[in-house]
Amino acid sequence: MKQPPSCNCQECLFRQLMFEDLNIPELEIICRKKKELDIPKGESVIKEGDPIREFLYLKKGLVKLFKHNENDQDQIISIAKPYDFVGLLSVFSDKHYNYSVTAIEDTTICLIDLDAVKKIIRQNGRFALNLLEKISKTSDTIIKNNLEIGKKNLRGRIAYILLLFANHIYEQDSFELPISRKEIAELIEMTTENVIRILSEFRKDNIIGITGKNIEIVDKPRLQKICDLG
Repeated sequence: MKQPPSCNCQECLFRQLMFEDLNIPELEIICRKKKELDIPKGESVIKEGDPIREFLYLKKGLVKLFKHNENDQDQIISIAKPYDFVGLLSVFSDKHYNYSVTAIEDTTICLIDLDAVKKIIRQNGRFALNLLEKISKTSDTIIKNNLEIGKKNLRGRIAYILLLFANHIYEQDSFELPISRKEIAELIEMTTENVIRILSEFRKDNIIGITGKNIEIVDKPRLQKICDLG
């Protein structure tokens, strides 16, 4: 009798977050249809218009989700971190991606054949409900962040983004900013010049320290107050 394939998904942290409702045969289906890709910083993961053939999640690194608009500019939709799903916004609603994804750090992506995932959805209701919950949370987070950014002034928007990286992405107050000033502008719908100016103001006011791409939040309560009042 042929031995079932060895499956490192059984020990993977991601199983606890997504595949805990799968039995061993279902998990082996996922493993047989899974592959990992290492994507260097700056390289494309998905291009807008690409056909959707796989279910993607981020194992390591950071990526930006963005859309190219009619003004020949990029609008960043969100930043995804490890164990986020980078394809959920389109994967069950269209045949082609409606946005692009690019690595902003060296990144590892796991890809699972979409037909295999759909097959398990049809036969495992708990897995289907879990997946629906993840889709809803992904959409809710993007909507919440965009609404929060949209109602703030320029200083409030910058403060919000710095706190987003500190509290939710890196979980520390000193980090290397993975996106450029131009990309921050694309994320919060400001000009690059305004981003540079306000970061400089925060540094002069001793709210943050800046050394190249390294950011240190020196006075977090003041930064949080700017964010809250912005």
